[in-house]
Amino acid sequence: MSMNLSAKLDELQQRGDRQLETTVALCEIRTQLQELTKSVESCQSEVSEVKRDMVAIKHELDTVQQVKEEIEELREYVDRLEEHSHRRKLRLLEQGLTFFLAYAIFAAVLGMLQFGYNTGVINAPQGNIANFMKDVYKDRYGEDMTEKSVQRLYSIAVSIFAIGGMLGGFSGGIIANRFGRKGGLLLNNVLGIVGACLMGFTKVAHSYEMLFLGRFIIGINCGLNTSLVPMYISEIAPLNLRGGLGTVNQLAVTVGLLISQVLGIEQILGTNDRWPVLLGLAIIPAIAQLVLLPICPESPRYLLITKQWEEEARRALRRLRASNQVEEDIEEMRAEERAQQSESTISMSELICSPTLRAPLVIGVVMQLSQQLSGINAVFYYSTNLFKNAGLSEESAKFATIGIGAIMVGMTLVSIPLMDRTGRRTLHLYGLGGMFIFSIFITISFLIKVRKKFPLLFSFITI
Repeated sequence: MSMNLSAKLDELQQRGDRQLETTVALCEIRTQLQELTKSVESCQSEVSEVKRDMVAIKHELDTVQQVKEEIEELREYVDRLEEHSHRRKLRLLEQGLTFFLAYAIFAAVLGMLQFGYNTGVINAPQGNIANFMKDVYKDRYGEDMTEKSVQRLYSIAVSIFAIGGMLGGFSGGIIANRFGRKGGLLLNNVLGIVGACLMGFTKVAHSYEMLFLGRFIIGINCGLNTSLVPMYISEIAPLNLRGGLGTVNQLAVTVGLLISQVLGIEQILGTNDRWPVLLGLAIIPAIAQLVLLPICPESPRYLLITKQWEEEARRALRRLRASNQVEEDIEEMRAEERAQQSESTISMSELICSPTLRAPLVIGVVMQLSQQLSGINAVFYYSTNLFKNAGLSEESAKFATIGIGAIMVGMTLVSIPLMDRTGRRTLHLYGLGGMFIFSIFITISFLIKVRKKFPLLFSFITI
């Protein structure tokens, strides 16, 4: 009995041991299953991240592909734009000189004719004006004016024109932007008429102060013309004609000089009685411009860029080009407007101190100095007296002055076709070289003249 019980206990114990082992094994299996589940979940998470990365990569690839397509479209657009711009430039270069454009240019350059006339008109009647000043002074003060005082007053009559021109030149940009190029020219003729009337009636009024005032006012008029006329012509001219038409200004100046020199001889108006008429004839270009210019349109560039009146600009271009195909000109002006807006404005001090702009600034200043200090202004104002001092008679001196004016007109006409062939720089260098050489000849000739008159003084100078 007890042995059976012991056997049963042993059997139960063996069963318990097996169940314990099974439980332990199940626990281990459960633990492994949990770890495996975690591994699977971790793998799923990584797979999800990989999927997200793949989606992101695919999106980036799509974006890159889209950018590539946009770049290709942009390249095609740029190519089309360049081709269109090239065709537009070719069409602009094919534009010619129409009748109405020539009329507008002629009406505008009357202002530069005015400038040339008033620059040279004071030259020939120098002796007549000096006698008038002496007579006025004697009538006022009862005594003769010294020769030094006469020269001083005549110098004022000559130089006050340049002072007025300087003031007019400075204010040209303001007038052009406020009243327009055409409007500024029309208003400027009022000054021309007033100045010419003052000079014309100076002998009647028996006042050389009126001559000074008239010269000053006509100087302001001419200074404004030097700003407004080239601006108007360059803005109404087609692209291919701007270089050649730019010389029309100088041609008008030289023609005005020649006219004043021709009218200043004694056989026409160069006498003591008629020299005020010679000065007063400056009213003719002003009146002529007042009559002719109102028919001309305002500058299309001013209408489009400054005033933003596109339709008025189109109408002006249609009249000037004698064609309805003006879109190329409008696009060119729009491109110029965008270029101006993209440029930053700088002050005068920044312009002077900027190292990148120093070279262009120096070139611009030297170009103007080479013109103004070349000695030609002395020839404009005093050539008759210079020729008289050189030994010519008064009549021969005036004819020699006319010869200078004729040469200037001829060389201006020659420079028009040569400008595009040889280039601006080459022509300017040839001109400077010629002025340098002949200025030496002029100096030598006067030194010889001084040596003949004052040998002791010349010897002292050379020592």
